[in-house]
Parts: sequence; C-alpha cells; structure tokens
Amino acid sequence: MTSTATSGKAAQALIAPHGGVLVDLRLAAEQRQAAVAGVDHVVECSDRNACDVELLMVGGFSPLRGFMHQEDYLSVVEKHRTTSGLLFGLPIVMDTDREEISVGQRLLLTYRGQELAVLTVESKWEPDKAREALGCYGTTSLEHPAVKMIATERGRFYLGGAIEGLELPGRPFPCKTPAEVRATLPAGEDVVAFQCRNPIHRAHYELFTRALHATNVSKAGVVLVHPTCGPTQDDDIAGEVRFQTYERLAEEVANPRIRWAYLPYSMHMAGPREALQHMIIRKNYGCTHFIIGRDMAGCKSSISGSDFYGPYQAQDFARDQATELGMETVPSLNLVYTEEEGYVTAEHAEARGLHIKKLSGTQFRQMLRSGEEIPEWFAFRSVVEVLRGS
Repeated sequence: MTSTATSGKAAQALIAPHGGVLVDLRLAAEQRQAAVAGVDHVVECSDRNACDVELLMVGGFSPLRGFMHQEDYLSVVEKHRTTSGLLFGLPIVMDTDREEISVGQRLLLTYRGQELAVLTVESKWEPDKAREALGCYGTTSLEHPAVKMIATERGRFYLGGAIEGLELPGRPFPCKTPAEVRATLPAGEDVVAFQCRNPIHRAHYELFTRALHATNVSKAGVVLVHPTCGPTQDDDIAGEVRFQTYERLAEEVANPRIRWAYLPYSMHMAGPREALQHMIIRKNYGCTHFIIGRDMAGCKSSISGSDFYGPYQAQDFARDQATELGMETVPSLNLVYTEEEGYVTAEHAEARGLHIKKLSGTQFRQMLRSGEEIPEWFAFRSVVEVLRGS
C-alpha cells in the first residue's frame, strides 16, 4: 500500500487533507496478483460497501487506511471522533453475516464481477445497532431511513482492517479521485463545495453561484458542485439520471467559476453528523468552504412525516466543527422567486412586498409526468429534457 501526500506547486497551495495526508491505497498493477493470492474468503460488496471501499482507496476518507476498528467505531458513534481525537461524522465499517470470517484472515472484496480490494481482518465484533443509531442519527426509530438500513440491510458483524486497493468500481458516471479534483482547482483561492443528491434547479444554481460573493470567499474563488451519486433514499432519482442532468447543465451554463465532479458516496440522511462527514470528505477533495443548506441531509418520519432534525441543526453543528477542520461554512441563502425581481432572499421579498411564485417538488413531478410546460424560473430546460427522457 502507498500513503502519499498531495504534491506539486498547485497542491501545496490547497488546503491540507484531513489528518494531514491524502492517502492512496491502490496497489500498483504488478502488486495485485500477489495481494489476491491466498485470500481466505471472497465477499461480495453491497452498493453502499462499494462506495465506502472506493472512498477509502482514493483517499476520500483520509487519513483512514481501511475500515475502522471497534474502538474507533465506538468512539465515532459516541462523540464523532476517533480514539486519536480526529473528527469523523459517521463510522466507516464493513459488514457481514458470515460467522466463519475471523481476525487475521484476508478477504477479497468483489462487486458486480470486479475485484475491488483485499481487506485484512484486524477486528470483528457484533455491534449494538441501537446504540449506533442513537449516537449517529439521534433516534432508534425504524422510521429513519439509516436506522432501517443498519437494522435490516447491514450484516450481523462488523469488520475493521486495512485495505489494499485493486480496482475502482465501474460506474455509469466518472468519479474523479481527490487528487484528480485537486489538480483542477486554483492555487491559493477558496473552493466552495456544494453538496446535493437531486437534480439542480434554478434556485440551487442561484444559491451556489451567489455563495462565491460571500464576504468570507476570495474574489477569484470557485465552487465545486460535487453531488453524491451513490445510494440515497428509495424515492430519490437514480444516480445515473442525476449524473446526466449535471452533465447537460454544465454544458448549458459553461461557467468558468464552477467545477463539476461526482462523489461515490451513499447518503445516510444523518442531518448534523452527515454535514460533518460531507465537510471532511470535501476537505480531502480540496475544498475550503462548505455550503450548509437548511435541513441539510435531513429526513422525515415515514409514518408521521415529522422532521427528525431541526431546520438549522446541521448548520449549527457543522459551523461548530469548522474551525477545528480549518474550513469555513457558507450559510445557505433562503432564496425565493418573485415576479418583480427574480430570485431574491425571502427577507427581501417580504420587506418589499414582492409577489413570490412557488412550485413544490410534488407539483414538479406531476407536471413532468403529464407533459406540462415547466417554468424556466424553476428548472433548466436541459434538466427537464433529461428527466422526461429517463
């Protein structure tokens, strides 16, 4: 395995990775055959496992060199820090139901016909999933999608240990590594990360382009639009389709202050903890600033429809950790569309008595299905074309 810091003149002027080192756990081609020889078991990864393996391999979870051991897992669950004191929003673990796997064995991790990595099992335990749910998500209710995920999808045991990377998962959308993204960023300038898991509409675009004019962002700074394309909630639009909308939109706007890349990350909808996790990942990709939206990574009860987190809980939590991370947050503006002045803040619209136009997500989806004309103030035409063709 290799562990390399970012290099080159441009990289030296970028923010340091989390923990100080951007790891790369991928083996050289001539080392892969020896790594695979003599493995004890073959374990097929879930979609979520594959995302975690990829981010470990390329350094998205730097400075981790593999899946967390039990001690770090428990520490992150209880106080969003590893045993060394390093901030981490959510634990990174490999799960299995296989009782025959034991400490000291080497596992070949596969995914849809590919050999992704070799995991050396250094710890194995049966987690207290209720404790994990309460610590990470603030609830043990199965109405929370991530609580349901760890209770019904994840295996009985968790595995910790070092990873030797063989091959990145083949995906319908290209995911640049942290080193590759860093190579595209301007040296010595601020980089504002915009996280999303849905197609970008006009309000989103206004939001992240206006963030470049925030008082704490350098005048020549850029925004990295870095949507997650891994598993999310069941009713979200598929990653492949979301990717197509981003590609078409990038062509349409052709804005030189916007960088586009895609993140192979599986959402947990963990509100405050997820906001911290996203900031850490984006720091590894070279971002100095992070846009925190209202109710970021929030979710609702599948029964009552009530929110699991307060509207500003994620913002407050992320802001409290930002200084230690060496990053800054950019609060998400509450933008509305008005007949008189286009997009303005809700406060401005109220003060001026402007006429606000609204279109809910439900209405938008109904209009898509029925073939109705979508107003351009709400959605980009290129995005609508992709969604209608999917």
